Amino acid sequence: MGFGDRAQGAPSGLSPSLFFLSSPLLLQTVVQTSMSRSQVALLGLGLLLMLLLYVGLPGPPEQTSWLWGDPNVTILAGLTPGNSPIFYREVLPLHRARRVQVVLLHGRAFNSHTWEQLGTLQLLAQRGYRAVALDLPGFGNSAPSKEASTEAGRAELLERVLRDLEVQNAVLVSPSLSGRYALPFLMQGHHQLHGFVPIAPASTQNYTQEQFWAVKTPTLILYGELDRVLARESLRQLRHLPNHSVVKLQDAGHACYLHKPKDFHLVLLAFLDHLP
Repeated sequence: MGFGDRAQGAPSGLSPSLFFLSSPLLLQTVVQTSMSRSQVALLGLGLLLMLLLYVGLPGPPEQTSWLWGDPNVTILAGLTPGNSPIFYREVLPLHRARRVQVVLLHGRAFNSHTWEQLGTLQLLAQRGYRAVALDLPGFGNSAPSKEASTEAGRAELLERVLRDLEVQNAVLVSPSLSGRYALPFLMQGHHQLHGFVPIAPASTQNYTQEQFWAVKTPTLILYGELDRVLARESLRQLRHLPNHSVVKLQDAGHACYLHKPKDFHLVLLAFLDHLP
């Protein structure tokens, strides 16, 4: 119903703003019914007090919403056990749990909080997925680790974290820098890994075509149209994965998930929902 429709309603149904808009007419009508000047003055004073009270009332509470996420999702946080603890944020599925569980890594300028701010953690929980976002060593709330100084050490670190957190049937989302952890883990053919989502990852040049051909993990290759360096370099190598699909996000740069979050989430969910 429009503003004009509401203004034609009965006085008892008027909103305060419409009541005050109609008050000059009401005063004129009252005067015409032979009320005394003192009564009209008192009525006018009463209307003025009501106006002041109305203006002073607090407005409706502001609504906050996550970008494609549910603000009611509880995000847990903690540290893995051991000498080189890794900080993580975790959400549990709001509904019947899906078979796969999502592990979110991050690039150099980001950490696990990125996936909370973007609403990815909340959205995954809403769609029935357990999801864990990690702070890689030296980022966010995770201290640097000697284990991360070698390729083998980084793969072992990731394997240990998944084991400590009891992640099963993992799908690894790996942007940029985190490829230094995800790719050596991928190459070892871990049975825990059920899906791989590289987003212009680093270190693809460290592996041969034959090594990529040997990987059977279902893979969704994501990159931004405007990422003209790392995305193209990594894409040349990742195309050798035998079980992959490629999605280019239009008008998005290196951190394409930040530039086009809606498109990113749609593509990610479609990939997850169709995994066996």
